[in-house]
Amino acid sequence: MASKQQEPGAGADQSNGTGGDGAAIIAVQDLVKVYGGGHGPGRQEPVRALAGLGFSVKAGEFFGFLGPNGSGKTTSIRIITTLLAKTSGTVRVAGYDLEREPEAIRRVIGYTGQSIGVDGELTGRENLTLLGRLYHLPAATVKTRVEEVLTVLDLTEAANRPAYTYSGGMRRRLDLGSGLLHYPRILFLDEPTTGLDPQTRNAVWEYLRHLHKEQDMTIFLTTQYMEEADQLCQRLAIIDKGQIVAEGTPAQLKAEIGADVITVRIPRDAAFENARDRALALVRGIPTVKRAAVFDEGISVHAENGGATLLDIVRMMDAENLPIHHVALSHPSLDEVFLQHTGRAMRVEEVKPMSRMPFNRRRR
Repeated sequence: MASKQQEPGAGADQSNGTGGDGAAIIAVQDLVKVYGGGHGPGRQEPVRALAGLGFSVKAGEFFGFLGPNGSGKTTSIRIITTLLAKTSGTVRVAGYDLEREPEAIRRVIGYTGQSIGVDGELTGRENLTLLGRLYHLPAATVKTRVEEVLTVLDLTEAANRPAYTYSGGMRRRLDLGSGLLHYPRILFLDEPTTGLDPQTRNAVWEYLRHLHKEQDMTIFLTTQYMEEADQLCQRLAIIDKGQIVAEGTPAQLKAEIGADVITVRIPRDAAFENARDRALALVRGIPTVKRAAVFDEGISVHAENGGATLLDIVRMMDAENLPIHHVALSHPSLDEVFLQHTGRAMRVEEVKPMSRMPFNRRRR
């Protein structure tokens, strides 16, 4: 794509977080979101979706929120991008205050949500051209940028076909292009690869790496894929039940484990909890075990000399007639980081991203 250009708002007060290297371009403090509640008949119990989030993102950083569905990722990103009202807390984006300057924030960001926001009746080129006009870009600039986006996202050959004829991966790439057309200073991506096949997902990853490097763009990604966070994010926060439970670079988070990881899954039957508690007590007596804890399927053990320790665990559990459903040895990964901080494994829910209109047939 073309070289960077100064966007609206680029001259915001440097003291407000838009300064040079190391400055916070996104600053969030004590962010709370509560759904429901109120008074009168039919009142629902309030749901606390965000419980006092606080974090910052540096200018030019590739930052990620990693967590399962329902953890608060989408709520957070929708509040920061001015699409959802917060209950309390403060948010500043590129030096602008969320409450007082939402329009200024919208001018400097790009956003791609989980819903695919392209019009199936329009061609790929027409979708992008329409958005360029809505951004009030000059006509010549619109034409140039549309062609650049189509080329980079490998959609040139399909550019004159109606979008309803596109595959799911092509529609997702076109939707990504919609958020990039005006070269935003900050790009927000809410689970952009959910529902994509592995080949398309890898292609999107490669493009995002290129975009971040070549455009020096700040990218805020939410994902439930451990590998995606590990591959793309320079720094990430693990979010669970509306709270940040760990934050750092992927390497730092994995290094905190400081040992090999042994996972012992126990059969789920009537004796599960008793067997799990007995197994935990046994392994804590092994000298090479540094930490051990229960999780929703068994026990997780962090140990030195993992191979030998695994054999000790199996022998001891066998001697005590404790059943083993599955045992695994691995080096620290983000899965183990999540397990350590939440007490459970993260389950990925493969839900196809919603579209705003059907693509399998033309509108009448």
